[in-house]
Amino acid sequence: MKAFILAGGFATRLWPLTEKRAKPLLPLAGKPIITHIVKKIPADIPVTVSTNAAFKEGFEEWKNKLGRENVEILIEDTKSDDQKLGALGAVRKWVEDENISEDVLLLTGDNYFGFQISDFLESYTEGTPILAAFDIKEKELAKSFGTVVLDSSSERATSNEQRATIHAFDEKPENPQSTLVSTGCSILPSSTLPILIEFAKEHPDNVGGIFEEFIRKGTSVECFQFSEPWFDIGSFNAYLEATQKLVGDEVIKEERASLEASECSGSIVLGINSKVSNSKLENVVMFEDCVIEDCDLSNCILDNGCELKGIDLRGKMLREGTKLVSSG
Repeated sequence: MKAFILAGGFATRLWPLTEKRAKPLLPLAGKPIITHIVKKIPADIPVTVSTNAAFKEGFEEWKNKLGRENVEILIEDTKSDDQKLGALGAVRKWVEDENISEDVLLLTGDNYFGFQISDFLESYTEGTPILAAFDIKEKELAKSFGTVVLDSSSERATSNEQRATIHAFDEKPENPQSTLVSTGCSILPSSTLPILIEFAKEHPDNVGGIFEEFIRKGTSVECFQFSEPWFDIGSFNAYLEATQKLVGDEVIKEERASLEASECSGSIVLGINSKVSNSKLENVVMFEDCVIEDCDLSNCILDNGCELKGIDLRGKMLREGTKLVSSG
């Protein structure tokens, strides 16, 4: 088996944080989102991370710090959204260029999976596609994802079995039949790769659609259901929510970070070499080399090198190197 991680999106909803970095490289609870993913992939599975030329340096730097040998960075020669191959198009190109003949563990690099990928792999039946699904509980929320409808006759082999057969898959439906959504984690058997190649020629952006295509062609698709936390980190609110769930009411201080004479509540993350003094913080994430003095911040995310003195902020994302100093 080989793992392929899609990490080439430009994530405009998270600008300015993603103006100069890929979304999977955003820090989450003290380490990049993609690191959470790769650390869960068994060490004997080679990993290819697909990104674009705009983020090449960031991913190469990340790889050098990761400490895992069998990780390859595949650079798509595009620097803007309108030039992209499309997510499924990128998978197709890799499969064809590298003559992939193994099963593929396909992952999206901007999702946090609370379950163990080893458990997901154990649930896989050789030759049968499987995807990981999470019950999002609300149909309005399900509209933004690929939804899964299970076969009503599907029965679990044991009381601990998490696998079921999928009756239907619907990508971003207007009227969802289910609140069970695909989470960007799947296994595509080698036998199904020719179907993927043909489907991707006409639908290069539709990753979820490949499961609809499998079902249309009579290929059984299974579902791995889990209840552990899952986050699709596609917006400011989702990013803060993921941080709050993973960090809790704690303070994470990375190397050389300092916190003096300050009041903290909620989830606080201080990046490398960031310094806070005489401030009040509630649900704040600071990247590296930030300096905060005499401030009151709530629900804020600060990129590298921000400097704030005597400032009150609520619900803001600040661009790298932002300097705000009160004149009072």
